[in-house]
Amino acid sequence: MTAIWAAIAAVWLSMHNWDTEESMKALAQAFTEQPAETEQQAPAEQEEPAVKEEQEATEETEQPEAQPEEETPAPAPTDATVYPEIDQLPSEPTIVNGILLANKQHPLPETYAPGESAEARAAFDTMAQAAAKDGLQLVAFSTYREFARQKQLYEGYVAKDGQEAADRYSARPGYSEHQTGLAFDIGEAGQEQHWASSSFGDTPGGKWVKENAHNYGFILRYPQGKEQITGYMHESWHFRYVGKEAATAIYNQNITLEEYLGI
Repeated sequence: MTAIWAAIAAVWLSMHNWDTEESMKALAQAFTEQPAETEQQAPAEQEEPAVKEEQEATEETEQPEAQPEEETPAPAPTDATVYPEIDQLPSEPTIVNGILLANKQHPLPETYAPGESAEARAAFDTMAQAAAKDGLQLVAFSTYREFARQKQLYEGYVAKDGQEAADRYSARPGYSEHQTGLAFDIGEAGQEQHWASSSFGDTPGGKWVKENAHNYGFILRYPQGKEQITGYMHESWHFRYVGKEAATAIYNQNITLEEYLGI
């Protein structure tokens, strides 16, 4: 071992020109610099995870926030009191879920002339018989009207009250439910002063029909407060035949024909 150390010393001295002082300084410098290199490497190894975590945090922060889905605005409700601007009447009537529809947005062909519905007449007669048992004599004083007759009536109302007022209670030719043969204006015999008047709804006959018509397939076509939906002012005497199933559903839900058909 002594020989080995002596050989190492000899090599060391020869590297420094056999200068003992210089050799000792170099040896001391080697021992002092080595720990310094170790200290410099250690922080680098410790900082790498920290840098990685910082980058990940930055990436998470920079991710765009999820934007809420935009809601499609509901379409503005249609004002059913306004007639559409059309050049001519359609060639076919509008039928929705098996129900013939006639209102200000869905006119009938000028040539549509089915006459009074036999099914609706039979239903009315059955209803009138039931009302008679309660001492009420119902009368259908106006049912089917052809296009030409409706035109005559409407023009008379316009001449009397002006078009704006007439449009609230009378249909323009081609737009009337009476042309379908399914609309029945109902009154009570002996109570003619209430025919085609809102006062009919306050009479015993008017109240009876309103509460029982659905059992025979009829609905109160223009209820109070529904003008923006049906297009016409309240008519306590105007009933429309739609069949028992639809009439019962409309009555129980207290809705209009338009609401029932979803239009």
